[in-house]
Amino acid sequence: MRHALAQIIGVLRRMFASRLAGLLSILVIGIALSLPAGMYVLLQNAQGLVAQLSGTPQISLFLDMDAKTDNVDRLRKQLAEHPAIDRAEFVARDQALEQLKQSTGLADVIGGLSQNPLPDAFTVYPKHGEAQALEELRNELAKLPKVEVAQLDSAWAYKLEALLKFGRMVVLILAGLLSLALVAITFNTIRLQILTQRDEIEVAKLIGATNGFIRRPFLYFGALQGLLGGIAAWLIISLSLLLLNWQLGALSQLYASQFALHALSPGDSLTLLLFSMYLGWLGAWLSVARHLSQIEPR
Repeated sequence: MRHALAQIIGVLRRMFASRLAGLLSILVIGIALSLPAGMYVLLQNAQGLVAQLSGTPQISLFLDMDAKTDNVDRLRKQLAEHPAIDRAEFVARDQALEQLKQSTGLADVIGGLSQNPLPDAFTVYPKHGEAQALEELRNELAKLPKVEVAQLDSAWAYKLEALLKFGRMVVLILAGLLSLALVAITFNTIRLQILTQRDEIEVAKLIGATNGFIRRPFLYFGALQGLLGGIAAWLIISLSLLLLNWQLGALSQLYASQFALHALSPGDSLTLLLFSMYLGWLGAWLSVARHLSQIEPR
């Protein structure tokens, strides 16, 4: 344990021997990690906004104008017995017209109509809120007798949700590509260190040092560099969200909204740090496995 601690201290000294180079490497890793992580945070916030705006999903069923009381009662029974429907509320055409008068401010215009142009309707509240399940239910209800139109009231929100799924796939691809780039950066950094310390490694092997003993400091260096890069990425994301929320506060007041961007959760933050550490360790391990075996005492 004491020996491992001494190796870690030596790694820190080597990392910051050239402060500018060390800081630039950490900054590059931090910026590269902050791009997909920042996009992930924005997508998570957008998903929360969609859920807030869409509210409880509803399907509106507008009946034929010639629908009779028996038709309405039969349809009400079918909706009540449907396993995918939580409840259904009947909105009579006269009630709908009165609500329209109160909500639009066009009472005088509507009062001048010779007859009520609105049909009877049902407002259906499904049990499940998945976009595909709602669309299937809407198509099924549209085929019921005396149903003229079946309208999914939150259709726009589910289209946006599909767009967010596409965005998450883009983030995943971007994260994969940048992860490969970070592994390559660490790989090259460790390669240069091995070449620089070639004479020291040869001497260590001459006095009996094993490959595992020689390999360990390089692995510590890669993991530590990755961890510091992850911390830099976390700081970049947090600062960016702070600035965005500062600007968003004024915008939210104009629209009487309380929406604010949420930062990375503790679980996501820990995942970011562990993942960045793993990438650094992986790049170092690949580099050591590739180059250390080529150095033998002369």
